[in-house]
Amino acid sequence: MNATLAAVVLSLFSAVAYAAAAVAQERLASRTTDSGMMRLLGSGAWWWTVVLNASAALLHVAALKYGTLTLVQPLGALTLVAAVPLGARVAGRRVSAVEWRGTALTLIGLSALLVTASGPAPDDVLSVPQALGVAAATAALIGMLSRPGSRPGLRHATASGFASGVASALTQTVTVAVTDRSGPLLSAQVIVVALLVAAFAAGGLLLSQIAYRGGLGAPLAVVTLANPVAAAAIGLFLLGEQLQGGPAGLLLAAMGAGVAAWGVVTLSRSAPEPALPEPLAGAEDEHPVAAVLALEPGSAAYEPSLLPKQPGSGQLTPL
Repeated sequence: MNATLAAVVLSLFSAVAYAAAAVAQERLASRTTDSGMMRLLGSGAWWWTVVLNASAALLHVAALKYGTLTLVQPLGALTLVAAVPLGARVAGRRVSAVEWRGTALTLIGLSALLVTASGPAPDDVLSVPQALGVAAATAALIGMLSRPGSRPGLRHATASGFASGVASALTQTVTVAVTDRSGPLLSAQVIVVALLVAAFAAGGLLLSQIAYRGGLGAPLAVVTLANPVAAAAIGLFLLGEQLQGGPAGLLLAAMGAGVAAWGVVTLSRSAPEPALPEPLAGAEDEHPVAAVLALEPGSAAYEPSLLPKQPGSGQLTPL
């Protein structure tokens, strides 16, 4: 199996795990009151979503060993593609024609990106000054996006996408540096960058949890689009990654990115979100994941995914 194929396969499994975690996070967020965030952090079911995210992250790290940022990060759009049938199955409904159209557009766009972004396994890394500079700029941007204001869900989703994208770029530096036999295993570069990875990965997870208060579709779409933008920018401008095919390849990549973005937006607008009933007493203790995902199909009314819940409906309200 060549490097590109290995990166694609690992990214596919990672996307499925991230999709399951996103669905679980959104369903937990919809059950939590404004004053219940600390209670959510003490929930066994929420920590199971952390396990799902950690498993997906490990698969993503393995993919970054074999593929460049410009190849691996756009494949994160497969998370939303995987979330469509999973969300439909959990809600007890069929995948709609609009969802199939959005899935097809996303896959077509990603196929064009794969043609131009495929290449040898990465061998360049960020220096410590570069990593600290990227971290400082990203932290400032996240701070600006997290301030109180309009559309807090989408702004937190954008911040989450940037945090996750930067974490992936830094993770690739750690992975390549650790597997490079020419230097020490735990160099200062590896330790510093690994700490930054942990900070941005945790921040991205918590920001996405806040973003999912208003539903899954639109925030997950924004995370899906912001993540590869941040990572690809680092790959192209700091790691010397290049798209294949010259100007024609660049045009094909731009067209593919546009089609994939169109598909992601179509998916985010297509699926209705169910209003969830309160969990049965003891369900979480018996099986944390089942308490999140295995609700009775058809037991709740549907609401448009892009419309936030009103206060008092059991949904978290914007900060």
